Amino acid sequence: MISSPEPISVLPNAIEEVHAFWIAGGSCDGCSIAAVGASSPSVEELINGTLPGIAKVVLHHPVLAVNAGEEFIKPFRLAAKGELGHPFVVLCEGSIMDESLAAKTGGYWSGLGADKDEFGDPQPIPSVSWITRMSQHAAAVIAVGTCATWGGVPAAANNPTNAASVMDLLGEDYRSSLGLPVINIPGCAPQGDNITETIASVLLFLHGLVPLPEFDELGRPKWLFSETVHRGCSLAGFYEEGTFAKEYGDKECLVEIGCWGPVVQCNINKRGAINHCGGCMNVGAPCIGCTMPGFPDSFAPFYKMPPGTQVSSTISKTTGSLVRNLREMTLAYHNKTHKWIEEGHIPSGWGHIEQPSLLDKITHYAYQKLQYRGSHKPGSNNKK
Repeated sequence: MISSPEPISVLPNAIEEVHAFWIAGGSCDGCSIAAVGASSPSVEELINGTLPGIAKVVLHHPVLAVNAGEEFIKPFRLAAKGELGHPFVVLCEGSIMDESLAAKTGGYWSGLGADKDEFGDPQPIPSVSWITRMSQHAAAVIAVGTCATWGGVPAAANNPTNAASVMDLLGEDYRSSLGLPVINIPGCAPQGDNITETIASVLLFLHGLVPLPEFDELGRPKWLFSETVHRGCSLAGFYEEGTFAKEYGDKECLVEIGCWGPVVQCNINKRGAINHCGGCMNVGAPCIGCTMPGFPDSFAPFYKMPPGTQVSSTISKTTGSLVRNLREMTLAYHNKTHKWIEEGHIPSGWGHIEQPSLLDKITHYAYQKLQYRGSHKPGSNNKK
């Protein structure tokens, strides 16, 4: 449950459009690229208002906008004053860097638009200023990507910018105008559908059409980030059988060459990178923990076996050898028809197929006794 001094509100159903302001801090723009690659739902569906029950999204994005200059900045100014006239959400990409450090030398880290100083010269408006002011009136603040959610690479140890997350900036007591804490969608970059699906879910809630989606204690969509990478990994079966990759490009489990998947919350293997294709381990890359608050420092050095793997993989190798051999034995029998088993011959011209050993036959006999216990075995006259 979200603790809030005020009850969480919803927007009136009559609202037909919601504005979305995209603000970048210390960012590589990878989150923007991920968002426009989403397909379920797509950005086009959101901005065209074609999704049932979801208001049309008016997107204000500095890269995707067709207008420029003061015409582009004007809606930001109105939103920061609470005078936009429409409900809006703030989407933050990139880490929040300490502008007081840059100001000491007359510079800035990241900004959007400009105001004139006392001399009439234009000076950039820092991104942190927009986020601080607009968050006071926003229906929701959504941090997109690991840099915005936890600080990410710009906030790594010994960084010169004192970078931090949106949560660090706004604080644990922050609530949007409708009572929501900061919503976090981590990933470097996040899976695009994770971004648009979360936005759509929040919009449905704000319209009063569905309950508040379930978020975990760190503000992550729980339905997307409750499971570890390993649980949805296409290579996890190799771990269970105790077989591990020795070098990059091998098909087996990657934990012994630096994969942190067993302790990282992410759905990349289930959902894929773009349009349900790709995904780190799906294409042979070990997980380096990019969705986690400890990234990158806690997962360094990359591509080196995590210490805990020495214990877990040793156990897996011990038990997995037996499991693997038993499965291969069962597989060999299930690759034969009943006729081939009776005749003891497989009419294949593709290659030699070894006959089962006496041990294999005894094991299979015991296996079948267990398999058909309490039920009728096909081809048998016995009812039990």
